[in-house]
Amino acid sequence: MASSPVIIRGVRVGRGSPLTVIAGPCVIESEDLVLSVAATLAEIAERLHVPLIFKSSYDKANRTSVDSFRGPGLEEGLSILEKVRAGTGLPLLSDVHSPEEARAAGQVLDCLQIPAFLCRQTDLLVAAGGTGKPVNVKKGQFLAPEDMAQAADKVRAGGDGGVLFTERGSMFGYRYLVVDFQGMARMAALGHPVVFDATHSVQRPGGGCGVSTGDREQAVPLARAAVAAGVDAVFFEVHPDPDHARCDGPNSLPLARFEAVLRQVLAVDRARRETA
Repeated sequence: MASSPVIIRGVRVGRGSPLTVIAGPCVIESEDLVLSVAATLAEIAERLHVPLIFKSSYDKANRTSVDSFRGPGLEEGLSILEKVRAGTGLPLLSDVHSPEEARAAGQVLDCLQIPAFLCRQTDLLVAAGGTGKPVNVKKGQFLAPEDMAQAADKVRAGGDGGVLFTERGSMFGYRYLVVDFQGMARMAALGHPVVFDATHSVQRPGGGCGVSTGDREQAVPLARAAVAAGVDAVFFEVHPDPDHARCDGPNSLPLARFEAVLRQVLAVDRARRETA
């Protein structure tokens, strides 16, 4: 897959660059947890010589239930993320949900992420582009890969910090997602780096009596397949204790397994590059 590279605080994602990893807990549950996970991820990234971007959400605004935990909110969440960057040096990525939020978050984040359900929201996309920061747009479960061209146009109408596309599975009936590997190549043909979100692709939206469920064991083979197909980056939600995580636990990987998973993924990436 060939794509124009995007620079995220010194991390070059796209054509000619090493495979990039985006990882972190789904949501900021506490400052201590996030700082601890980020420190571990930074150590793993240094040991494996892999560029890593830290992701955790300060607000999960699209939870299944009104009673679901959403995170600490914009102000406190951004303050915690700033501490992550100060302590680890890792670039920061998090979700934004409104134009006003994008402008505030753009003062702190190194890359703004547009959630899949909001990938057609014109004002949000334009505002995210207007921050001058790179924007990672998750492809809606309801969109064809080629339709992401319009999302990129909206971001660039606000500014040109760079656009990435994230594949996170498409709806196949109710509460079931499938991954279209041909679609990744079609998105890459639009000229932007493509990210594969391995853990959200195994989510079962709303499938657990008021919460989403998932099958984390399927995330690793999907990630290997996506890397073999030539994506520019892979995205994983990780947690020290996924079974007790406050968001997306069923599809999050245990932090203790993450280095072994990355070693598998990087081996596939090396093999692909050697035979390309």
